[in-house]
Amino acid sequence: MTSLTDHPVNNRWPAKDPSILQLYSFPTPNGVKVSIALEELGLAYEAHKVTLSDSDVKSAEFLALNPNNKIPAIYDPNGPDGKPIALFESGAILLYLADKTGKLSGHTAADKHHVTQWLMFQMGGVGPMFGQMGYFCKFAGSEIEDTRPRERYIAEAQRLLAVVDKQLDGQQWIAGDFYSIADIALAPWLAALEFYGTQDVTNWHQHKNAVAYLERFLERPAVQRGRVIPSRD
Repeated sequence: MTSLTDHPVNNRWPAKDPSILQLYSFPTPNGVKVSIALEELGLAYEAHKVTLSDSDVKSAEFLALNPNNKIPAIYDPNGPDGKPIALFESGAILLYLADKTGKLSGHTAADKHHVTQWLMFQMGGVGPMFGQMGYFCKFAGSEIEDTRPRERYIAEAQRLLAVVDKQLDGQQWIAGDFYSIADIALAPWLAALEFYGTQDVTNWHQHKNAVAYLERFLERPAVQRGRVIPSRD
């Protein structure tokens, strides 16, 4: 792995301290997963704002770090076996951080698998479906006269919310009574329903367990810090 000082990404987003983990992100539901996790874990890191514009995410410098041109991505000079590692995909980064620190994945081997299960639920279901719903309800897709795409994603969001609400019945967090990377992945997408203006159409406030869960999540100091890193300004 190329050292950070020699990596193309460092030419566009230079590190002040290349000896610590570097985060390249923007405060979207996917982006804040990693900043929240880093804040929860207390790891030293630098955050670099990579906007969603093509000039950033499709730049040669960022593509050298993430060929899929999506935030977030990290460069950790202190990776496995003392060697640097670069990673993209928010779920993969969360798994890496949990493994690196031995935290945020429960207490037993079974806990870890349950955390991974609910992390995959967010990555494969909640994130893509909520994102599509947002596109068809708030953004350019809302101008499409055919209502079927919008109705499809609203219905799937309602189904996924019902799954979440049922899972949270009688427990504090999504994988059990312990806070984990699965919560850090899931809760920002639940919060996004307000941004998309879709709380009413998804019957959000009828899901009492999920509503209380999100409130617990948003009260955490590390969450409050991580949700605004890096700054949009």
